[in-house]
Amino acid sequence: MLISEDAMKHWQFILFCAFLAIIMVACSHSAERKVHEIAKKQKIVQELRSEFVDQRRQLMQLRMESTLSEKLKDKDIVIPEKSSNKIVVE
Repeated sequence: MLISEDAMKHWQFILFCAFLAIIMVACSHSAERKVHEIAKKQKIVQELRSEFVDQRRQLMQLRMESTLSEKLKDKDIVIPEKSSNKIVVE
């Protein structure tokens, strides 16, 4: 079949199929590379989100009145017992 007079047609078809197979393998490798890249970036995003949540928790803890009062005691600043009055101007 491959050495007959019409062999050129068969060889052209075989080479065409081989070319398509090479293109298919290259596209598959490209897609796999992108999947791995996306997975790495998702892991980075998760780590950054975790760090953000931790930093926000620490900030909220530092902003609490009890924490502030403890830190201000060293500087002889106390929080008043009575809250301030609101003045409304009409």
